[in-house]
Amino acid sequence: MVFEDRVDAGKQLAERLLPYKGRTDALLFALPRGGVVLGAEISKALGLPFDVLVTRKIGAPYNPEYAIGALAETGETVWNESERAATDKKALDKIVAQQVKEAERRVKKYRQGVALPDMQGKIVILIDDGIATGLTMRAAIVAAKGKDAEKIIVAVPHGAAETLAALRGEADEVIALDEPEWYGAVGQFYKDFPQVEDEEVLELLRAQGTKQNSL
Repeated sequence: MVFEDRVDAGKQLAERLLPYKGRTDALLFALPRGGVVLGAEISKALGLPFDVLVTRKIGAPYNPEYAIGALAETGETVWNESERAATDKKALDKIVAQQVKEAERRVKKYRQGVALPDMQGKIVILIDDGIATGLTMRAAIVAAKGKDAEKIIVAVPHGAAETLAALRGEADEVIALDEPEWYGAVGQFYKDFPQVEDEEVLELLRAQGTKQNSL
């Protein structure tokens, strides 16, 4: 299944989330940066507020693109434990410190340092533009659990079948439009997959704030 772009994916994913339309006890959280584009479309379709939940991949020292862990802005971390055990601790601590700093930068830039909205007793819907290893989404799930969410739903347009199966053991529900057995990279499922920059995230969040203030 190939989507035109993230906007198209967000609109299609919103159709699967219609049971939550207008729910006052439901909150959308997008994982920046790519997930924010989908989050904005889903927010418009469902009439739900959306915000960001910042997570960061922890890459291997020998290959920064290869994730061996992830952290959430709330401080939780998740790991591929076998990879973690095989990695030099000092090198890993340095990478974690760098990613904590980047998470803090994003929180400050995207939310002006404002804390996450209250999740206690809420249905929390976590949005991203795709899932490969699932580590950043796992960090988001752990963060939502730590904030006492009543129900946690992972919603993505596509994800690796094996990863999604594992996530179903951690979230209350996982919604995906496509679950291929072979999954190379998130971008391969989009015809148009540009890098999402900070300014685009800010524009989408400003639009959300304008909408909420007009209600």
